[in-house]
Amino acid sequence: MLTTTNIKPKQLKLPLDIETLIPVSDIVYSFCEIVDSIDLSQYVATKESNTGRPKYDQIKLLKAVLFSFMENGYLSLRKIEKSCKTDIRYMYLLDGMKVPTYVSIGSFINSLKSSIQDIFLDINKEIFKRDSVDLNHTYIDGTKIEANANKYTWVWKKSCTKNRDKTFEKITALIEHINIEDLATMGIKFEIRSEYAVEYLDLLMEEYAKQMNLNPKEFKHGKGHRKTNEQRNYELLEAYRNKISKYIISINICGDKRNSYSKTDHDATFMRVKKDYMGNDQILPAYNMQIAVCDEYIAVIDAKQYASDMDCFVPLMEKFNEMYGHYPKYPVADAGYGSYNNYIYCEEHGMEKYMKFTMFEKETKDKKYQENPYRATNFASDSEGNLICPAGKKFQFKYEKHVKGNQYGRTEEVYECESCEGCEHKEKCCPRAKNNRTIRLNRELTKTHEEVLDNLCSIQGALLCMNRSIQAEGTFGVMKWDKSYKRAFRKGLESVILEFTLISCGFNLYKYHNRKQREAIKAA
Repeated sequence: MLTTTNIKPKQLKLPLDIETLIPVSDIVYSFCEIVDSIDLSQYVATKESNTGRPKYDQIKLLKAVLFSFMENGYLSLRKIEKSCKTDIRYMYLLDGMKVPTYVSIGSFINSLKSSIQDIFLDINKEIFKRDSVDLNHTYIDGTKIEANANKYTWVWKKSCTKNRDKTFEKITALIEHINIEDLATMGIKFEIRSEYAVEYLDLLMEEYAKQMNLNPKEFKHGKGHRKTNEQRNYELLEAYRNKISKYIISINICGDKRNSYSKTDHDATFMRVKKDYMGNDQILPAYNMQIAVCDEYIAVIDAKQYASDMDCFVPLMEKFNEMYGHYPKYPVADAGYGSYNNYIYCEEHGMEKYMKFTMFEKETKDKKYQENPYRATNFASDSEGNLICPAGKKFQFKYEKHVKGNQYGRTEEVYECESCEGCEHKEKCCPRAKNNRTIRLNRELTKTHEEVLDNLCSIQGALLCMNRSIQAEGTFGVMKWDKSYKRAFRKGLESVILEFTLISCGFNLYKYHNRKQREAIKAA
């Protein structure tokens, strides 16, 4: 009688040349065509250790990781391990190497943080050389990707600042009480300040314990024990000190440019994203992902911790220049990037102004807005250049002020109507104004907007805007819906940039394969 112990598993036999099983049109050949022309040894450790178990071949492991991102977008570590065991294309790339575990794959990916940008650049340069990519026309876009952090873990900088100031007031009241009740007979007086550092509070606690002969280790706690007034004052001062320390840490984590962060991912900032779970305009922890696309390929990527796209333009262009040695001639972006600072930056670096500004759509398509007689730009002017409102009243110059947040010294002029009292146009001209209407004129900005309108309303501008919506927004569409990258899988800004760069490497390699296949079909 046969038993299960006597049955041996049937051994699978594959041909020695696995390459014969892979179709000629498979993406692995396009992948090897690009990756094999790059010296990957400079980015990974190739020396064997004299102790411990032998290491995996780092170059082969890097190929397997890059290929998984090319084929699938983001793939879990366990699925990459499974593919290395069962997919003949991964076997072909590993070339007889022992299948790595998911732990080894994860550790290897984390080790790429310092070199991933150089790998991305080398892959791009090889693809761009083969495909003759135009780097002068760059299409820019950004999107919010939800962070790998809990939704309701926000910490607000303004709230911390407000509570810190309230705690300062409580500390002042406590020190005044101590000076009057405890230290007055000793001829000692603690200094009162408007703000208190943690180190100063430590000194106060130490000195107070010394003067009152207190030993914190002997403090009484629990039921049936009555605390002394000195113990209560000491513990209250200690509680305030801990609160101040907590608020300072939270404010330092936010930094100068952020107003919030998540407790489970300190680098993530709460911002509005397109995916709203609750349907109530809820804010979520996220990162602002930026890309610059050239001829359908991702040339530059970046991830920022603030929601405004305007502040992301300059760092993205600086990164472009660092990678390719020049700035793009035609950077095309939507209205989120159009600001006076960015326009002047383009002038300084030889770039044309093809970024829309906030009111671009109304300026070009809304005739009612364009012909509105109550707009300041539509006001008539007299022989002296003074603006005249529809009621025939003159606007007089009041003062000039600097525009907040401007880096180039731009100012705006404030004008006030001589009298709006009893005016029949007041309800339409300035319904919310309690006194006379005031207008602000930014002559430098108005002149710049006219130049941008001329550029974007030309035939070339229309074509560039159309291409931007196809290429830049289409790239994010592929990432989110085809590759299912709608949420970050790693925590921390550096790790998020790592995974986003790997996804961009895979995107460009897959785009190169698709173009190559289309050209082959056309040639046939």
